[in-house]
Amino acid sequence: MTEIFGISIQVLLTQLLLGLVNGAFYAVLSLGLAIIFGLLNVINFAHGALFMMGAFMAWMGLEYFGINYWAMLLIAPVIIGLFGMVIERTLLRHLYKLDHVYGLLLTFGITLILEGVFRSLYGVSGQPYAAPQQLSGATNLGFMILPNYRAWIIIASLMVCFATWYVIEKTRIGSYLRAGTERPDIVETFGVNVPRMVMLTYGFGVALAAFAGVLAAPVMQVTPLMGSNLTITVFAVVVIGGMGSLVGAIFTGLLLGVIEGLTRVFYPELSATVVFIIMAIVLLLRPAGLFGKEK
Repeated sequence: MTEIFGISIQVLLTQLLLGLVNGAFYAVLSLGLAIIFGLLNVINFAHGALFMMGAFMAWMGLEYFGINYWAMLLIAPVIIGLFGMVIERTLLRHLYKLDHVYGLLLTFGITLILEGVFRSLYGVSGQPYAAPQQLSGATNLGFMILPNYRAWIIIASLMVCFATWYVIEKTRIGSYLRAGTERPDIVETFGVNVPRMVMLTYGFGVALAAFAGVLAAPVMQVTPLMGSNLTITVFAVVVIGGMGSLVGAIFTGLLLGVIEGLTRVFYPELSATVVFIIMAIVLLLRPAGLFGKEK
């Protein structure tokens, strides 16, 4: 069997695909963060906790009400998105004219509260959540056996990322969103309710986190701390891609997932920190990020 640096091609391609699965989560989560920061100028540290709530919402829907995975894939983002709108309407709205650090501290506090509530209700042990029957089993690709559910994660994530990018960058609604963050006074003269638009934008960014949480429920233990393990990495992805850049969030999320997977093959000890090493290098060479705009 062909080898590269003593590693078989089969092992290499397996880790490549598994890294792409992680990259799909990074892409969806960082996209939500990029939308919230790019359009609302808020550093949403609560993103990981809302990701966790999406997973728990899927688990509770099945455990308490018998609602299946496919329904919760739609219901959970809507419910968590509405919860995010309440946060924006009651708390974040008062901080837009203040320094970024106030929004960061507020959302960090929200994270601690949400994690504490779920930890007191369900403890720290993980809750199992089975993949839907339609996506059970695996497909033989010749060089590896790919679980069907992991293939679905990649496909669903790419579809959502592309649809989100298209709406914001290529439609009239997206142009209103971008204009409303820069010159809300002008946009309001066209009859657009800018505060409501801002609230809906935050809700949508939060809904993306919940969507990723539902996707993650069958492959991760549903636990109150599952989001905190991803938050810092996803922030690093957004910084590398460029704060507020949608293309940067999607591309960098997928790329770093693959790099992380390959690092596990060639130098496993570095896999947990490779993202942050890349972030440090990018910030030294291009402080605005790979796709960010230099001021």
